[in-house]
Order: sequence, then structure tokens, then C-alpha cells
Amino acid sequence: MKAVTNEMPAIFEDLADVRKESFIRMKNLKDSGTNVVGTFCTYTPKEILYAGNIVTVNLCGVSEEPIPAAEKDLPANLCPLIKSSYGHAITDTCPFFYFSDMILGETTCDGKKKMFEILNSEVKETFIMMLPQTYKFESGIPLYISEMERLIERIEEKFNIKITEDDLRRAIHQSNEDRKNFSSLLEMSKLVPAPFKGMDMVNILEAYDFTFSSEEKNELVEEAREKAIARYEEIKDDPVANKRKRILLTGGPNTGVKNKLVTILEDANIDIVAIDACNGIKERQDLIDETLPPLEALARKYMNVGCSVMTWNDRRIKDMGDMIEDYKIDGVVECVLQACHTFQIEARRVRKFVQEEKNLPYIAISTDYSTADYGQISTRLNAFVEML
Repeated sequence: MKAVTNEMPAIFEDLADVRKESFIRMKNLKDSGTNVVGTFCTYTPKEILYAGNIVTVNLCGVSEEPIPAAEKDLPANLCPLIKSSYGHAITDTCPFFYFSDMILGETTCDGKKKMFEILNSEVKETFIMMLPQTYKFESGIPLYISEMERLIERIEEKFNIKITEDDLRRAIHQSNEDRKNFSSLLEMSKLVPAPFKGMDMVNILEAYDFTFSSEEKNELVEEAREKAIARYEEIKDDPVANKRKRILLTGGPNTGVKNKLVTILEDANIDIVAIDACNGIKERQDLIDETLPPLEALARKYMNVGCSVMTWNDRRIKDMGDMIEDYKIDGVVECVLQACHTFQIEARRVRKFVQEEKNLPYIAISTDYSTADYGQISTRLNAFVEML
């Protein structure tokens, strides 16, 4: 089990400047005595951590570099996100892992939950929440409430703090305000022409996950909003910009493959105007009901996220249909990481929905974090663009 430290890992000097800025802010937080919990998933009830004045940071790996180290322990045919995350953890090549006092995971996909077991026994304390696998039945609500109670008990014990109902209500209210603010920014892409480039949107989503206070998040949102408004004013009367085809990017986590999918689509003069993925709008579109008891409100909010790990996942299809209409979508691109079984199987339902009910072109791209398939993906996506 590795100790928590406030010193920068040796890999720090090799990191890009943009990433360094986030890592330095994290180190400053640790130096000031702030408690940090690393998280992975949109099902994480972060408001519980915020209620304890704990900073959260996303630990999902997005790089191919640590995968060879991970494959010494994990199967080579496992999801690249899991291998990358684990590889960073065991090689001390991600300062966010490095500075986290503990890790919080949920039983979403089978690969992650078994990886969490190894992290807990060999790397760093990892608290695993049992996630009910359906939001269809009320029986899941008390189960998730009991899991949140178990989490609170452990958080209070580990950090020697007390989380009250008032603390939870305060955190819930602030999170709702943050969600409304960020969602209003993402919804600017409903405009025609789109005020964001696809890579800009992906980078904004990524940057938002690596800001550590509401004040920082709001500053990022306002800066991005000003740039989006300025760009829209520049291009709103441009006939070429107004005719660009508009894509919905759906599927699983896509940050680790953005330089393949997003770059190729942008080079083909396509606008990615909506992202229905783990890092997109799906978790942010619903607010937490502030009239309910806090833990019930959190359970009902998070249990209603439309992810492929849920059975039955009607919510994802409904939300996708709404986004197709609201964002004036011309085609759907689904990104599925290799060995992500739930998204790979659910892609069939998504394809039938998009093609048969919405009468739109659809393509599914199965990929990993390597660059070996760049040429093949480019050929397929450019052929898809010709269909739009």
C-alpha cells in the first residue's frame, strides 16, 4: 500500500504545461491541508464529499503510455481506460492518483470493480459503492441510500469530520448552481452555426473535471462563454458555417481517443455539437431535488443517469432522441472502447433507434488508446461524412 505524499512524482517534469497547471493547483491544495478523493464515474455522489469540504478529482486514464505496465497484472484484452488508470496508479505517473487520500469507485462495469479490488489491496484505500443495476424499480433507491450512509461513515472516520444534513443541503444547492451554469454553456451549441469547435468542447469538458472549486469552475465557464459568443457573432452570417453538418457523439468515455475521432471529424468540416457520453451533458442535465431528504434526493438523481451499465437503459434512448431534435443533429457517431461490453452490446439498440426511428446516419467506432487504427478510422469516418 502506497503512502499519500505532498511531493511531486518524478514524472512531473515530462508533463505538458497545461496538465502541470492542474497538478500544481492540486499540490497547493494538499500543502494547505485539503483532503482529496479520486473518483471515476458519473454515478459518484460527489455532493457527499463536497459536504465534508473534500476536493474530488477524476482518475480515469486517457493515455496509452502506462498500459504496458498494467498488462503485467491485467488482461491485455481489457478496456483501455481501466488499463490506463491502473497503470498510472502503479507507476506513479499521474499526480492526481499520487495526491488522492483515498479512491472512490462504484460497481459499474465488471472490469472496473475488479480493478478497484486490486487498487484497494495493493495501491491505496479504495472505497467501493454497490451500485444498483436498474433505475426501473424503487427497490434500488434504499439500497443506494444505504451505500451513501456507509460512505459517509467511512469519510467521517478517515478524515475526522462530521457531515450534517445542513452540510449536504449546502453542497447539493451549490452543485445544482454549478450544473445550471455549465449546462447553459453546453447548450449554446444548439445555435446554428455552432459557436464551439468539437475539440474546444471536448477540452472544456475535460478542463471542467480538473477544476477544484465552484469559483474556478464558474471562471472557466464564463471565459468559454465569452469566446463562444464572440465566435458566433463572427460566423453567424457565414453561409459555409451555416451549412456544416452537425454530429452527436455518443458512447462511452472518449477523452482518451479525442485526437482520433474529434480531429478526423473536424478535418472533414463537421461540427460536433453535442456529446452524450460520460463526460458530456447526461449527468448534468438533471438537478437534484432540494425538497427531498438529501440522501434520497442524491439517490434519485444519480440512479437516473442513462448509462449502458443499467438494465433497462431507456433513459439514454429518450435523452438521445431529445438531443437529436434540440441540437438539430444530422448524424450520430458512437465511440465504443474495446472490451466495453455494455456499450458494445447496447450499440445495436442505439443504431436501430437512430436509423429506424430518427432516419439519420449512424456509425459505431470501436477503438482503444493506440494510434494503430487511425488510418482505418479516418477512412470509415470520411465515408460516413459523405452520407450526411
